[in-house]
Amino acid sequence: MNFFQSFLFPYLHNKKAKLLGLWLIWVWGFILIGVSFYATQLMPLPSYFKGQIKKTMLFNGELVDGPSITIFTAPRPFVGTVGERQALAIRSWLGLSTYISVVLFSQDSSVFSFAELLSHRVSVEPNIDFTFLGTPFFHSMVARSKASSSDVSVVIDPNTVLLPDFIKTIRHAHRLDHDWLLFSSSKSVPHFPFHLDADGKHWLRDDGSRVKTQKLQDFLSQEWKWNLCEEKMLIAWNSGDLPLHKGVLPPFLYGKGLHNRWLINEALLSDFRFVFDASWAISNLYLNDLGQDFDRTSGDFLGLATGKRFWEVAGNTNLAMLYGSLYFHEQNFSNIFRLFQCGGYYLFINSAQMVVYPLRYKGSLSLRKEVMFKSTREKNTLECIDTIRSTEGTKDCSVKNYLNVSMPISLSLSLEILLSLRADKNKTVVLAVVGYSYKDMLMSWVCRLHHLQISNFLVCALDDDIYEFCVLQGLPVFKYANLETKISFDNCHFGTECFQKVTKVKSRMVLQILKLSYNVLMSDVDIYWFKNPLPLLSSFGPAVLVAQSDEYKLAGPINLPRRLNSGFYYAHSDAMTIAALEKVVEHAANSNLSEQPSFYDTLCGEGGYNRIDDSRCLEPQTNLTVQFLDRDLFPNGAYKDLWQERNVKEACLIKGCFIIHNNWISGRRKKLERQVPSGLWEYDMSTRMCLQTWHKTKFVYF
Repeated sequence: MNFFQSFLFPYLHNKKAKLLGLWLIWVWGFILIGVSFYATQLMPLPSYFKGQIKKTMLFNGELVDGPSITIFTAPRPFVGTVGERQALAIRSWLGLSTYISVVLFSQDSSVFSFAELLSHRVSVEPNIDFTFLGTPFFHSMVARSKASSSDVSVVIDPNTVLLPDFIKTIRHAHRLDHDWLLFSSSKSVPHFPFHLDADGKHWLRDDGSRVKTQKLQDFLSQEWKWNLCEEKMLIAWNSGDLPLHKGVLPPFLYGKGLHNRWLINEALLSDFRFVFDASWAISNLYLNDLGQDFDRTSGDFLGLATGKRFWEVAGNTNLAMLYGSLYFHEQNFSNIFRLFQCGGYYLFINSAQMVVYPLRYKGSLSLRKEVMFKSTREKNTLECIDTIRSTEGTKDCSVKNYLNVSMPISLSLSLEILLSLRADKNKTVVLAVVGYSYKDMLMSWVCRLHHLQISNFLVCALDDDIYEFCVLQGLPVFKYANLETKISFDNCHFGTECFQKVTKVKSRMVLQILKLSYNVLMSDVDIYWFKNPLPLLSSFGPAVLVAQSDEYKLAGPINLPRRLNSGFYYAHSDAMTIAALEKVVEHAANSNLSEQPSFYDTLCGEGGYNRIDDSRCLEPQTNLTVQFLDRDLFPNGAYKDLWQERNVKEACLIKGCFIIHNNWISGRRKKLERQVPSGLWEYDMSTRMCLQTWHKTKFVYF
C-alpha cells in the first residue's frame, strides 16, 4: 500500500472524507510543482535573461502595448519596377502596427513625392551624408537612427517585405530587461504573387481573395533561398543607454557590402548588448534581382546608370580590412543565440552550448535529447531545434573571400565626365585644389556647401592620399597627375617652397577647365561660405575676372600691388579670360614665387600700372577686366579683425558677408585653432560625418 492509500483509505467512506482527500491531493501536487519550479531556477542563465521581463498587457492573447518603432531605410528613386517593389515593402511595414513610423533617407524628389502620398507616419530625411552620386553613408544612417526618440530603431533594405511576426518578435524582444541588438537575414524569393489591399493591412492574391498569414509563411518556406553573405538583412536595437559597439563606425557606403556584417561583428566582440539572430522568428523577404549584383564585366562598368559602381564596393572592402576586427577576428555566427518561435512560444537557442532558453520564463532546456523529459511540448521543441540546426550550414559564411578581393580605390571618372555630371545649368563649377594635410578643412568646406545645397563642386587631389580619402568620402575628385613634389603635412603654408609649387597647380587647373567651356569659381578650402556667391559673381558677365582683395587697410584702394587673392576668384569661359589666364600660368611657371604675385603683375601690371580705379584693373592685351570684390561682403583674414570677434559668425552676418577667408595666418594647425572654436566648422573629424541639426552632441577635434 503506497502513501496515498495508507493515508486516505480510512476516510473515503463518507463525503466529507472524500473532499478532504481531494484537497490534500491538490496541496501535494502544488508542492511538487513548487519543487520543480525551484529546481528550474537553479539552472544557469546567461546574464541577458537574469533580469525580470518587462510587464506587458495582453488582449485576446496578443501583446498590445508594444514599443514605438521607427524603421529607417534608404530607397532608390521611385521609378519603374524598383519603385513598385519599394512601395510594396514600405506599405507592408506600415500595415503591421500604428506604432510604426518610417524614415526615408534620400534627397531625390520622387521619394518626397512618394512620402506625401502616404500617412504622416512616413517622412523623408535628406540631412545625412551622401556621396556625390547619391549613395547614402551607412555610418550617417546609423547615427541618425540612434538619435531617434523611438523605443526601437530598425535599419532595413528598402525592398524587404515584412510579415506580421516581425511586430510580435520586436514586442517580445522589447520585454528583455537588457539592452539588445538583433538582426534577421532576409530570404530571397524568385517571385511573390501577392499584393496589399488599399488599406495596406491584408495580403491579396491576384484574384482579389485574402491570404492568411500562415499561407504567406508556407509560401516563403517553400520558395526562399538564404545567404547571409548577400548582406540583405534588417538590424534593430532598443533605445538603451549602452552603445552598439566600441570604437567608431567607418564611413561605409550603404548597400555596397560588408557594413552589416562589420556592425554585428563589432557588437558581438564589444559585448555591450545582448546580440542575437532573429532570422527564424522574423519573416522578411525580397525579390531576387540579379540586375543589382555587382558585376565587373558589366557594359556599364562605371555604373552611372545602374548603380553598379565598382569603386564603392572596393571602398567598403578597404574599410572593412582597415578598421575594426572583422578581418582579424571574425565572429562565428553559429556560436550566438538565435530566437525562434515554436508551438506559440519564443525560445533562444545556442547550438554551441547545446541549450535552449524560453523567453517567457527563467530556466533552460538541454538540447541533448537523452536528458530531456518526453513531454509533447519538449518533443516539439526538439523538432524545431533540429530544423534550425539543419539550416545553420547554409546560413554561415565567411567574409574572408570578400576581403581578399583586390580592387583599386579609384573613381575612374575623367575630368570631362565629372564636369558634365557636376556643372550647374550655367556650366559653372566650384573648384578646390587640396593636399592630404588639409583633408579636414576640405571636409568642413564640403559639408558647408552641402548645407547650402551647392552641389556643383569638384576637388583636384594633389597627392594619392587625399585622392583615396576623397573617394572614400564620396567626393567628385580627380587627380592632378603632374605634381613633382611631395606635399608636406604641416609645412606647406604661405611662403614655403611647397606652397609655391602647390598654388601654381590651381591656375593650371582653372585654365584647363575654362578651355573645356566651363566657368570656374576657384575657392580655397580655408574659406567659410555663409551663402551662395555664384549669382552675384556670375552677374559681372564675360571678360571680367572677379577676385577677392587681400588688402587689410580700412581706407584707400583695395587693388594695390599684389593684393589680388588667387584663393578666391571667378573666371568666365571666354576667349579673353582664357588668353589672360594663359599669360598668368606662363608667368608663374618662370617665377620662383607662388602664383598669387603672377596674377597681379600679369593682369594689373607691376606696381599696379593697369589699375583704372580703386577696385578694378584692365589687362590691355586681352582687354580682360579684373574686379576686386567688396571686402565687407568678401572679407580676407585680416580685414577689420573679424576673426578676433567674440562671435565671428554674428559679426559677419551683420555685414552681409558671403564668405570669410581664414588667411593672413601661417600654418594648418593655427588655421584650425582659429576656425574650429569659432563655430565656423561643419565637420566632425572623429566620426567623419558632417555635423547635422539632429546631432545630440557636436564634438570636434584637431
